[in-house]
Amino acid sequence: MSRLPLHGAGLGFRRESLDELETRVPDVIDFFEVAPENWIDMGGVLGRRFRAFAERYPFVCHGLSLSLGGPTPLDEMLLRKIKSFIDQYRIPLYTEHLSYCSDDGHLYDLLPIPMTEEAVKYVAARIRRTQDILERRIAVENASFYVNAPIAEMDEPAFVRAVLEEADCDLHLDVNNVYVNSVNHRFDPRAYIASLPAERVVYMHMAGHYYEAEDLIIDTHGADVIDPVWDLLDFTYQKIGVRPTLLERDFNIPPVSYLEKEVRQIADLQHKYEVVRGHAAHA
Repeated sequence: MSRLPLHGAGLGFRRESLDELETRVPDVIDFFEVAPENWIDMGGVLGRRFRAFAERYPFVCHGLSLSLGGPTPLDEMLLRKIKSFIDQYRIPLYTEHLSYCSDDGHLYDLLPIPMTEEAVKYVAARIRRTQDILERRIAVENASFYVNAPIAEMDEPAFVRAVLEEADCDLHLDVNNVYVNSVNHRFDPRAYIASLPAERVVYMHMAGHYYEAEDLIIDTHGADVIDPVWDLLDFTYQKIGVRPTLLERDFNIPPVSYLEKEVRQIADLQHKYEVVRGHAAHA
């Protein structure tokens, strides 16, 4: 079970969906997620509209630009703004990508960190500093990437496990990213999932992607979730347990009434394993 005061299935909070959400929030949506960089210092009408939702629904913050694996100094000014934001709206979880996206400027992509012991210590120190500033545990998300790490002394799941242990932080498990990387880099996604420390997994993502070629998937968050990724989520709940799980849809955004079907599919899978666990507890 998640240690967070958060449960169920969620949806990314997008400005494109605001009008529809103000008319009706489907009952199946238990929480929303925002990128804090897009809402910090937001005033005016949009700020008031966001506040109205934040007062009624739980939110998660998923960062875009901290660049935990990057070579430039940690952006502590941004972190202090994020702390004010999550304190103001009582947001229980902040997550960031286990990757880097800056080098004297933003690179507008998530790039793989060298999977070495030295990198584990470097990234873990930055995560610990982040946690000190925010005064809370964070979760790091396994990222999708399209080129192999420049240096690799270990495979991706071993690197993820080592960072979690060294930093003493939690894992934001993106199930679609595991699938995308398994195709692009030819590994068994179920073996990856099974190797993770279940006790550190506090949050999950589901999303769609784009097939560029038979052996290359681009993680677009712009399409429906495909059946193999749904199957992998089912396996993940079976192996790790049910966690709060969000549907990401960042491009080609359809009406909320359409996205509701996929959020409900997440909720139905969660219910399946909650029922199984309940029966086992009373056996």
